[in-house]
Amino acid sequence: MRSRLSAAVLGFLLVIAGLVGVTQTAQAANLLTNPGFEAGSLSGWTCSGGSVITSPTHSGGFALNGAVSGSDFAQCSQTVAVQPNTAYTLSAWVRGSYVYLGVTGGASTWTPQASGYTQLTVAFTSGASQTSAQIYLHGWYGQPAYQADDVNLDGPGGTPPTGGAPGVPGTPSVTGTTSSAISLSWGASTGTVTGYRVYEGSAVVKTVTGTSATVDGLAACTSHSYTVTAYNSNGESAKSAAASGTTSGCTSTGLPKHALIGYLHASFANGSGYVRMADIPSQWNIINLSFGEPTSVTSGDIRFNRCPASECANVESDADFLAAIKAKQAQGKKVLLSIGGQNGQVQLTTTAARDTFVNSVSAIIDRWGLDGLDVDFEGHSLYLNPGDNDFRNPTTPVVVNLISALKTLKAKYGTKFVLTMAPETFFVQIGYQFYGDGGNGGDNRRGSYLPVIHALRDSLTVLHVQDYNSGPVMGLDNQYHTMGGADFHIAMTDMIKAGFPVGTTGQTFPGLREDQIAFGLPAATSAGNGYTAPAAVHTALDCLVKGQNCGGYTLRGGSSPSFRGLMTWSINWDKYYNWEFQNSHAPYLAALP
Repeated sequence: MRSRLSAAVLGFLLVIAGLVGVTQTAQAANLLTNPGFEAGSLSGWTCSGGSVITSPTHSGGFALNGAVSGSDFAQCSQTVAVQPNTAYTLSAWVRGSYVYLGVTGGASTWTPQASGYTQLTVAFTSGASQTSAQIYLHGWYGQPAYQADDVNLDGPGGTPPTGGAPGVPGTPSVTGTTSSAISLSWGASTGTVTGYRVYEGSAVVKTVTGTSATVDGLAACTSHSYTVTAYNSNGESAKSAAASGTTSGCTSTGLPKHALIGYLHASFANGSGYVRMADIPSQWNIINLSFGEPTSVTSGDIRFNRCPASECANVESDADFLAAIKAKQAQGKKVLLSIGGQNGQVQLTTTAARDTFVNSVSAIIDRWGLDGLDVDFEGHSLYLNPGDNDFRNPTTPVVVNLISALKTLKAKYGTKFVLTMAPETFFVQIGYQFYGDGGNGGDNRRGSYLPVIHALRDSLTVLHVQDYNSGPVMGLDNQYHTMGGADFHIAMTDMIKAGFPVGTTGQTFPGLREDQIAFGLPAATSAGNGYTAPAAVHTALDCLVKGQNCGGYTLRGGSSPSFRGLMTWSINWDKYYNWEFQNSHAPYLAALP
């Protein structure tokens, strides 16, 4: 039974409570306008691709629907007055795939999949002089529409100035580039504008009063993506659409705009027969010598052994092999050492193995006068330890040591050192759904190439993912794509160009420059699973390079006129099948704009 207090006692307690409350933070309140969209409109919100719906809702009669597209992630934002140096909690109920909630320039959270309404919550503290905060919700490119309801910003309100925040600026365009700077311009914002902020990701890289800016201090031959906001004393607008640019200063490797890349069975025959270096047709622009392999899995000691005469009856002498390499290089071809392959497991578990790797690879490159290195790590060479869930800052030794070794080799041989990589889809695109073990005991190799690619992105010449020997893979359209047709090559390659969210990490892998991207496929039906007929390959190239014949797929990364080309396994198998791959694709690549 509940006891009753006398009026005097109750009054005394209220007084005490009031005295205690003097020293506490002001009572929390929802600072947002129309937080549950119960106005039946987007009143108070600035949205791109947003609308109000009556079902499904979390509560009440209305909710937000964000209509995501291939070029717009349907952001809705609202700017509110806040007090400086004060704690706030932002929350929202959301449903859909890849739904984000956050504060512009500050904390954020997300969910990769919410079939029903799920609450997202993020805490932040305003800056020492901050008087406004812009909160946002958005989905992700190419995903289905998302829904949101009952958005809440708890904390003490600031003093809102008169008027309102400016409108969203026009989409920026790149007006010029140098080796260390990218210049931008954009359309003016509506309303009263104090200035504009240029963002790269969530970081402000430039603040100006006009409608143009030059972002400087950049590294040569690097890609960047920028958005712009307008601000005044009332707050900050939503971000504009993004514009991407690449600084100049890329060192020419001497490759054609669209290249033909092939692996040469230099150390074994593999049933397809041996091809002498001097007999490789001139259409091949990069020749990968297969394979350099370790003396043991963890030694880091790489050896390149030429095919013995007992296996390859027509093998040339070392002197003739070396002379043929030099002749190819005189024609502008690049000859690389490819390390790994299906049987060559390389795990650089220690710094000693890393150093041995660098020294032994250097010895092979110097012995044969090679142009660079191809990293073809497969199987269990790369993996991610539990808790290693930030591809930007990996901690697993086999990944960290490989990155260090490749950077050392690049620094040793200089800017003309050609570096290529040939990962399987499991180690790259699968990272869109799953990264490492995912904290649930899954396969810890998933996406494990991503930190290597990211760390070497400014040194990488070509990434040619193996679009073969692969199971179905989810693309940016959230559909599974199956190897063997144009659709698979389009979807897998578009992921590399556009970039993608990485598993459930809350991080996004940035896309590569288009001139760094190729894709790989078997030269013939006997060379591997996933053979694609030449006509379907050309359909894929038309889509990727010219934006044509894409079927039902929408390119998230846009067309790539400087798309680097095609890789195949292998030159030997192509010769065995009367050069079908070379004869079909070399002329087609040469004819591309």
